[in-house]
Amino acid sequence: MKFDTESIKLLGAMSESFGPSGFENETASIVRKAAEPFADSVLNDKLGSVIFTRNGSSRSPKVLLAGHIDEVGFVITGIDEKTGFLTFNPLGGWFDQVLLGQRVRIRGRLGDVVGVIASKPPHLLQPEEREKVVKLSQMYIDVGAAGKETVEKELGIRVGDPVSPLAQFMTALNDSVVIGKAFDDRIGTFLGIEVLKRLKKGDVSHPNSVYMAATVQEEVGLRGAQTVAHVVDPDVSIVLETDIAGDVPGIKENEAPARMGGGPSIITYDSSMIPNQPLKRMVIETAEQEGIPYQLSTVARGGTDAGKFHLNRSGCPSIAICVPARHIHSHSAIVNLNDIDLAASLVVALLRKLDETAVKSFVYE
Repeated sequence: MKFDTESIKLLGAMSESFGPSGFENETASIVRKAAEPFADSVLNDKLGSVIFTRNGSSRSPKVLLAGHIDEVGFVITGIDEKTGFLTFNPLGGWFDQVLLGQRVRIRGRLGDVVGVIASKPPHLLQPEEREKVVKLSQMYIDVGAAGKETVEKELGIRVGDPVSPLAQFMTALNDSVVIGKAFDDRIGTFLGIEVLKRLKKGDVSHPNSVYMAATVQEEVGLRGAQTVAHVVDPDVSIVLETDIAGDVPGIKENEAPARMGGGPSIITYDSSMIPNQPLKRMVIETAEQEGIPYQLSTVARGGTDAGKFHLNRSGCPSIAICVPARHIHSHSAIVNLNDIDLAASLVVALLRKLDETAVKSFVYE
């Protein structure tokens, strides 16, 4: 299926919204407004995560779906007295080489300020300097000011203020792909909203209670996942995420098996969690029964909210179902919309199967 104009508009608003880790309020508000019509109730933790419930034919088991709404960003650490240039630290993981020349938004006490990430001009570099990679610690944000006083008093910027990438969301390739920032993991959150929408609009019967969480602070240590798990206390969890698409020059297939356009990927291993094996088999069997193409993937370095969910209390069978994305943790990631659609179909099919008997079969005895 193709997503309608309103759905694409929602994804664009989510992508462009300001929401680095610890500063997700704007994004959370967009998500709440979009998902609330398809939920039976709305819960919150005390970090800022939002949880939407959808009642099924049985109160148990409790199935937790989750996508995180924070994005990788920065925080201001200093303001140069003479120049007004801003130093900054990362919130989440950045590859330094994608930063130079990129625009950012700083959210100060007087409103948003646009700046540019820069460093020493190449014209002034010595030949040996040009051969070296510029590190984030050598970069600064230029807001066009001339001194600390201007930055603080006229622009309202202070140490500790958050910074988000500034990037336009757009569709491309005959509207089959989307390009934008923060796809890790607003694509997953969008997928969760789409699942809630299909459950309600299709009047889909499911023998469980569904909890769809938009979690915060994933990029800085899966923090929202820990508090959401405490609120929900799920019997099984399915994390909705992006996966690293390996169909990029220079990447070996065994390094990143998933391909954009190949359907949802199922994470068989990452550094935060080894999925519950009976649950993994059920996901694979369901995809095959439904005729949904899927990909088996691994992530050697990196994890998801499932890293916290699967350790909740005495343990929670968990897995991550992902949408392959190119160039995540940059200003311009790329995702195939058909992969999102297929992932939603797979999750809905799973929810129709996850009754008490199925969930009990996931427990090792």
